[in-house]
Amino acid sequence: MDYAAGGAQAPHRARLLVASMLSTFAFIRVMMWISPDADFNLAGYNIHHLYTGLLLVVSGGVPLILWSHRSRTTDLACLIFGCGLSLALDEWVYLIVTDGSNAAYLLPISFWGGAFLVSLACLYTATLANLRFGGSAKAASDGTRDRP
Repeated sequence: MDYAAGGAQAPHRARLLVASMLSTFAFIRVMMWISPDADFNLAGYNIHHLYTGLLLVVSGGVPLILWSHRSRTTDLACLIFGCGLSLALDEWVYLIVTDGSNAAYLLPISFWGGAFLVSLACLYTATLANLRFGGSAKAASDGTRDRP
């Protein structure tokens, strides 16, 4: 693998990932605050956004693992992955700390728990990007950073 040529994509992907996680969390929380009883039911089953999020994680994550190049397709896959991860983390904490009702989703413990987990995922992403490249895309692109 050519680390020097592909190295600059990691900070770019980290920015895409963080932006998609934060914007998805904000969007879903605002939408559920506006319409708290908006359920997605399929064949009599209530599909929580945990499951939708996991489908997005798989559909966005697999291309990111298999394709190392940077393209619009991998950028889109990164955005899809971040949206799915945000949905899954938000719903995961909600299902653990509440009774799973629509009203409970609006409780502070659900909001702050989701905000904490999504923020933790963003911090993890930023830390990995910064550790690997020292926060410098130039170091990544000219190959001066140590390779993993």
